[in-house]
Parts: sequence; structure tokens; C-alpha cells
Amino acid sequence: MDRRSFLVTSSVLGSSLLWLNHKNANALTGFSAAKRDLFQVFQEPDSGYRPFVRWWWNGNKVDKAEILRELRLLKDAGIGGVEINPISFPDRADDMGIKSLRWLSDEWIDLVKYAAEQARALGMTADLIVGSGWPFGSEDLKEEETAQVVLVYAEEIEGPTTYRAKPFHFFSAVDPGVTDKNALRNPELLALKLAKNPIGSLDDVTDLSDEIGKQEMVIDIPEGKHVLYALVKFNAFAAVINGAPGAAGSILNHMDREAVNRYLHRMSDTMQNRIGPLKNYLRALFTDSMELEGSNWTADFAAEFEKRCGYDLMPYLPFILFKVGRLGAVVDENYGAKKTEAFNELLSRVRFDYEFTKACILKERFTDTYVGWCRDLGVKSRAQAYGRGFFPLESSLEYDIPEGESWTTNYLRHKLGEEMSNEDYRRGRGYTMIDKYVSSAAHLKGKRVVSCEEMTNTYLVFNATLELLKRGSDQAVMAGITHSVWHGFNYSPKEAPFPGWIQYGSYYSEKNNWWPYFNYLNDYKARLSSQLQNGDYFADMAILPANYDLWANHGVQTDPFPEKLNVPYTSLLWEAINKNGGSADYLTEMVLGDCTVSDGKLCYGKRQYAVLFLPGVTSMAASSLEKIYQFVQSGGRVFCIDRLPEKGLGLKGLTDEDTAVKEWVSKLQAFSQRFVLLDKPADGDFLTWYTTISVTHGLPSYLKIEVPDSYFMQIRYRRDDGSELFFFQNAHRYNSHVTNVVFAEAIAGKRTCWVWDLEKGERYRVELNPDRSIQLDLGPSESLMLVFDTHRKGKKWKPIPITGTEIQTLDNTWEVVLQHRQESTERTIELDKLVDFKEREDLVHFSGTAIYRRKVRISDAAAYALNLGRVEGIADVYVNGTQVGVKWSGRRLFDLSGVLKRGDNLLEIHVVTTMGNYLKTLTDNEIAQFWVNRKGREQEIQSMGMIGPVTLYQI
Repeated sequence: MDRRSFLVTSSVLGSSLLWLNHKNANALTGFSAAKRDLFQVFQEPDSGYRPFVRWWWNGNKVDKAEILRELRLLKDAGIGGVEINPISFPDRADDMGIKSLRWLSDEWIDLVKYAAEQARALGMTADLIVGSGWPFGSEDLKEEETAQVVLVYAEEIEGPTTYRAKPFHFFSAVDPGVTDKNALRNPELLALKLAKNPIGSLDDVTDLSDEIGKQEMVIDIPEGKHVLYALVKFNAFAAVINGAPGAAGSILNHMDREAVNRYLHRMSDTMQNRIGPLKNYLRALFTDSMELEGSNWTADFAAEFEKRCGYDLMPYLPFILFKVGRLGAVVDENYGAKKTEAFNELLSRVRFDYEFTKACILKERFTDTYVGWCRDLGVKSRAQAYGRGFFPLESSLEYDIPEGESWTTNYLRHKLGEEMSNEDYRRGRGYTMIDKYVSSAAHLKGKRVVSCEEMTNTYLVFNATLELLKRGSDQAVMAGITHSVWHGFNYSPKEAPFPGWIQYGSYYSEKNNWWPYFNYLNDYKARLSSQLQNGDYFADMAILPANYDLWANHGVQTDPFPEKLNVPYTSLLWEAINKNGGSADYLTEMVLGDCTVSDGKLCYGKRQYAVLFLPGVTSMAASSLEKIYQFVQSGGRVFCIDRLPEKGLGLKGLTDEDTAVKEWVSKLQAFSQRFVLLDKPADGDFLTWYTTISVTHGLPSYLKIEVPDSYFMQIRYRRDDGSELFFFQNAHRYNSHVTNVVFAEAIAGKRTCWVWDLEKGERYRVELNPDRSIQLDLGPSESLMLVFDTHRKGKKWKPIPITGTEIQTLDNTWEVVLQHRQESTERTIELDKLVDFKEREDLVHFSGTAIYRRKVRISDAAAYALNLGRVEGIADVYVNGTQVGVKWSGRRLFDLSGVLKRGDNLLEIHVVTTMGNYLKTLTDNEIAQFWVNRKGREQEIQSMGMIGPVTLYQI
């Protein structure tokens, strides 16, 4: 069966491929570097490359003076832009009697205009979130414009008996679990069915629709075991989470095109009627992640389903829905009557059709509407285009600036940089699983700005360090992110009682101990982004995840944190490729359908993939396998992991489609060297597994990593000037990693290798070994950027060695001045030996800057270095009153050459600590206690101070 005939018979896939064919010709390519070479851009990055902040306008209690003060504060800290984000006023905070402005009021619009104008005057960028909170809505929506959900109730009954119930019985039993219940929610009984238990087909179901509408239902239950199913729909079932005044209330129905249009145009029309075109003020309009609280229905859903799929959904609907809890999360997949294996298989196919139809409707009615609205306004569309029910990749294709998210930690309470689990792909990762989908969509469409809500922090408020933020953000870069939007900066008047107005975040505040050093992190991120956005992420392999099997068997999940995955190792696969010197994008069947095949490559735009992985894929469209056959036949290679595709998609797959799938797989198996079935590793160690199979099967890589490690990652970018960029990271918090890496001849053969120092903005020439190798020695949380270009002359790279000769150990006899920042106090202590502050009762709750002082004597003026060992905090080093340097991440190494003099020298190390230990003591401060001592989210006591060993040595 050819592809086009399949699309005719499978109308669900066909309708979706129609919108996928629409190409975005105007890919956003980043901030132009045309008038400066890339190294000049690196030295002085434009503000657009700098991290932005999500700027929470808490309760919309804003005024001009404070807006300008905060913009200047952010500018001085190295921030390049703001995402204006009105949100509810935080609980527990003192609003100081400041009034709230209503969303879309004249006063509010004028202040958005003022903020954008002042940002531009400072050389900064302004974006604006649509609505407020998430998902967006407002108090003014009509009931028919509000989000809808359909839920199922199932009750086991044994007959013969008479069953009596009122509608309220069913309504209360399935009252949807949401973050914020909507007092306006309105239930309706859609269907009532009695099914035999167990159930083998729809023939075992009795329709009780005649009972619907009665004040009391009286049902005669025949002899035997049965299950009574009630299908309940709720309108206006959920309210906007953290909505600001005017944009709180009911969630919008994102599956209703007209409602979406009215909402969006109400916002833009109201604002433009007041201040003129929004494009004069804003770079982009932004949508947060599509957390629709489990919304799964709209008024014409059943009709749309029948039109697209060719059969009636309603007889099946009670049986394909699972019992769900908060946010639509599945809590019982075996809810209701027991089902025969054959009936379960039938239902899984209907469930796929249902979930796929829903995703198509959301794409067509919300995503396309939103993108078109932004385009008409002349502003960029920026969005976290994922959530329960959305396509994880395809929904990001058309946005100008697709966005992912990274986290300091999440509900798993994992420790970033201290674990990298094979058992749970989420543990130890700063990036979320969705980032790879979002960045892959950008790569497919040639877009270079891939932004990220970074680093979302709801668990470590007051304890996040600059090093933690860097470590997680660097991991997000490995997943394809090129621009950071810190989460988030709270609008909080300077006079607000300590610690101020706090919604979430890593306490980005001038009251944070590390705020004076925040610009070091932002300079680092700006330099990195300035290069990533002027090149293309390299990937010559692709992974097609088994998302359709997930939808069919378990229902859609809450991205980026799925409750359950059918193939939990998909992320481990791309990581293993990365950690072995290669790279892969994600593909989906719909994207595959639009690929062409040429000389053993799958081609989409400028992307070309020579290898395709199918991890645990059971169901595929026959047209997809036909495309894979063309790919393999032309020389491409496919590796199926754990299983081969064996059946088609949806209910129509039970007919000729299943047969066609088996036929294509049989044809593919004739190419035994290019269509390969691999067993997954029994122990879940995909890194070691891939290291072996990459050699066995000669899989492509552009560099050889002699000692692969779970925490050691890399990426490659091809840049506009013909140069090649590599970024390496050691993500471990405590351990170093040493390995040789060998670059391919095509990369290193005729180019010079340079270290581009992301902290200093300088570059140093690297002499590769004759085999094109270099030894990389990365300390904890350290990263390194290498560039291969045609420049020849420059200073040689001489990293500070971690040890040397004439070693002096300086662990004893320190005078320490403790400058408590919040209490504005100072005291001096003597330390016989260095100690972690958390180990001493009199130091554990310190917060501020600890100044360590002692004298050191040297006998000659040789070159010296200082290694502070382990430092929990920022290290700012002075010698004889002169600042030597600041280290806020990685090894705390300092070159003291030319600074030390013969004889005695005063060595002074300022260590800036975190705040959380101190806030634990503020038992009368409700805000502090909520964030650091809240039950279930208690923050651990943090290590602080200079722990050592400290050594001074000749180099």
C-alpha cells in the first residue's frame, strides 16, 4: 500500500500530515553576528544572547518607579531581557497596602508599555505571557468557552437486584482532581451503561440512556456480575493556577478554535487600542506549558472523531477511559470490568484513535491559531508547546521560539550532580525529557533559538547556588537548549519585609548573598549562547520513540513529567549516544512521513540521518514502514531495540493495516545487516551497552571518548563561518573526570583547536597529539568549549595545574571574619583546622560572607598557584589586598604568579554562602518557614565554607 492510499484510509494520520506539510519559511536564526566575527561576538555578546528572567508581577501590584528600579538591577546583573508574567499575589507575603491592577485594564497596559520601553532604553528585550498563570483563562469566559473534561465512574454490582441512584452520586464520585477547583464547574451525565463482568465485546453492554435526565434512576440488574458505567462531563471544571486579577477564573477551552480566537484577540485588541501595535514593544508573546488539568473534550469532539476516524467513538468511550486523579493522571488502568485480551486490544486501538484525534484538534485549533495570531501581530511566538494531550514534538515545529524547561530538582528530590540513575531516567538530570523533543523540532525547522525555563526551583529556594544553576543549565545545553530564561525574578519592592515577595525560584534578589556575583554566571551563559545560536546542532542519527504505543496502552501523560512510560529508556539511549561521542535527534512518524530518502539518508530540510533507532516500538503505520524500507534499501540503517514493529495504528489497523505492517517488516528483515534487532541491556546500563554496540556495528561518531562516563557529556555545532564547536561538561558535583578524546580527521585535520574560555572571554591555542587527541581533565561541575577554525596564531592553552612542587598545606590556623548579611553583624573566630560549617553548631546557621585570613611565606618569586580544594560557596581571593579572581563553580584554582612577593603575604579568601540554613532559624517568618521547613519539602542543612584541603604550590 503506498503512502497516499494509506492516508486516504487512515484519516487521522492523514489530517495531521496536512498541517505538518506547512513549512515555516522564516526560521528564527538568532541574533545576527554578520558585522562581527564570532570571537568578537563571544567577547562581548549582544544583550539578546544574555539570559532573560521570568519577571513575576506579583498580584499586578506594580508601579513605574519599582519597574525601573528592578530593570536597572537586572541590567547590572547581566540579564538581557524580561518575560513579563503577571501572576497571583503570593500567599503569606505582606502586600504593604499596594493595590492590584486588573489584567488588561488601562493602568496595567500602560505599565506593560512603560516596562517594555524602559527595557529597550536599557538595551534589554521584553516578552509578555498570554493571560496569567497556567493554563490561561479569565473570569469573563462564558461557560461554553471553558475547558471541558469527561470522566468515567464504574461500580461493580451483582444481580439480580434493583439499583437506585441520583445523578449527584456519579457527579460527586468523579469530581475532577485539579490544582484549583472551579466553583462554576457544571456536571452533565453523558452516558450510562451496564456491562457484564468480565466483558468480551460491546455485545456485553446494555445502554441505559433512557435513565439519563431522571431525578432518580431505577435500574434492574439481571443475574450475574456486572459493572455500571457512568460517563460524566464537566464544563468549567478547573480554574487558572495562580491567575492575576482579571485573568484568573475559568480555564479556556483550548480545543475550541473560536473561543481561542476570541480570547487572544480580546487581549491584543484591548492592548493595541490603548498603546498601538504590540510589535513596537514586545519581541514575543509567550505561553507556559500546556497543563490543561486533564481537559480532554470539546462540544464537537464526537463528531470530529467520527469524521476523522470513520466510526462512532461513544459506544467505546466509557471503556477506554481510565480512572484518573489530579491533572488527569491515571491512577487505575484496570478500572471497571475485567476485559478479555481481545477486547483490551480493541480498546487500546480505539484509545490511540481518541488520543491522536485530541492531539490533532489541539494542534489545529490552538497551536496553529496561536502561531497565526502572533504572526499577524508581527511578534514572535514563543511557547512551551507540550503537556497532556499535545504532540510532544510536532507542536513545537511552527513556533518561532520553542521552549523547554530544566529543574534544580523535582518531586523525586533527586540530587543533581550526585546521581545519574539507569533505573529512573529522571533522576540526576537538570533537563526534562521534553527538552530533546523541543530542540529536535527546532533542528528540523532550522531554528537556532531554543529557549528554556531554567532552572525551575520549587524545592531549593534560598539554597540554590550559582554552581548548581550552571550545572543544570549546562545539562540543558546538552539536550539542545541555546538560551536561558531564569525562573524567576520576583517583582518585590525594596521596602518589602525580608525576604520579600516570593512566588517561586532560586531567590533571584538583591537580598541574596550571591547577587553581587550573579553577573559571572550570566556572562558565562551569554558567551555560550552567542556561539550556539550562530551554528547548527550536529546530529546524524535519529530516534523514533514509541509514543503511539504509550498513548494506546496507557493514555497520554503529563509532559515533561510523565506518570508512566512504556519505554522508560528512550532518554537513556540518546544520552548513551552523546556520551560516546555521537548525537541524535528525535523523530516521529508524522515527521518521518515528510522525510525524503537520498543516498542512505533520511532528509528533512537540512537535517540528514544515516541511522534510525526504534526503541521498543510495537505499533506503526504501514506507510512509515514503507518509508523505512526505502531508507534501508538506499543504504540507511535501522536498529530496533527489544522488539520489532508488529501491528498498525488505531482501529483500522485490525484490517489490512496489520497485515501490511507484517509484510513490510518481513521485507526489511531481508536486509539483515541494515535492519537489526538488538536486545536491550538486562541491567539497564545503556552507556556500557552502547559503547559495545557502537563498535560492533560501526555506528557513527565524530569523536572517540576513551573513558565514557555517566556524567561526561558533549555536543557539536557546525557554525556559519565553517568552524566547529564542541562543548563538554562534567556534571558531577564532587568528582573530576579525566579522559582522552580523539577528533575525526574531517574536524581536526586542517583546523586549529582553540579553548574559548567562557568565563574570561579569551581564547587559547591547543596543541593536539599526533592522533588528533587531547586529554580533558574536568573538575566537578566544570565545562569546556573547544573551537576548530582556521586561525593559526594565539596564546597557548595552559590550564592551572591542580598541584605542583614546593607544596604548602594551609588547612590550619585561619582567622575567619563572619559577616552576616541579613543581620548586618560581624564577628571573628579562629579555626585550628578548616571545617564544613554545617558540622559546627555555632556556624551551621551562618549566612553571608566568611573572610578567611592567614599569612603565607614564600622564599622566591616563582610562579605559584592556589588550590582551595572543596569550597561550598563562591570564592573571591585577595593577596595583599589585591583581588586575584573569583571562582563560583568547578575547581577553586587561582594563579598567583606575579602576585605573591618574597616573605610574608596576606592571603584572604571571601567565601559567599547560601541562606537556607539561616532561614530555618526564622521561626516567626512565615515565608521563610514555608520554603525551608514545609512538611514534605523540608530542605536539608547545607554544607558551607572552605573545607579544603588548601594547598599553595609552585607551577
